[in-house]
This record gives sequence, C-alpha cells and structure tokens, in this order.
Amino acid sequence: MRETLLAALTSGAEPSPALFKETFTGLEKALTTVAATAGSDSKVVGALGQFSAEAARAAAAADPGAAADNPDFLKAGQDLSAACKKVGVNATF
Repeated sequence: MRETLLAALTSGAEPSPALFKETFTGLEKALTTVAATAGSDSKVVGALGQFSAEAARAAAAADPGAAADNPDFLKAGQDLSAACKKVGVNATF
C-alpha cells in the first residue's frame, strides 16, 4: 500500500480517488488484522481501532483523499503513533 501511494504521489500526477480508496481500504484491513493479535486491554489496540475506523470512513467517501484531510483522522494517527512509541515501536501514522 505504501509503495503504491508513494509512487503515485511522486509521479507528478494528482492521485485519484480510486487510489486513495484502495489505500485506505487496505490500511483498514491490515490494521484490523494486527489489532486482532493483541490483548483487548492494550492501548495500541484501541488506537489501532480508532485509526482503522477513520481509514474505513475515508475509504467509503466519494473523495477519500479529501475525507482523510480532517482533524479526527490526524488525531487518530497521532494517537496511534504515540501508543506505539510508549511500547517501544517507532511508527508514524
């Protein structure tokens, strides 16, 4: 997902809504799969759930790129990054 998105962003062309939809749908599925492997009391799992929910909302929008450009999506990513950092994982969402 990351490579596809980065290739599109560096191509010089504007990424299509279909590309964002595909990226956010894949992200939501991947995060949901990862969240299922941890204990429900994990703060990382809670943050994964929130971020994957925001990705799913963006993917379902007519313009997923624009839908992801909102404070809730940004906060969910920041919260997930912070939760990961607290357990020793360096990740930026």
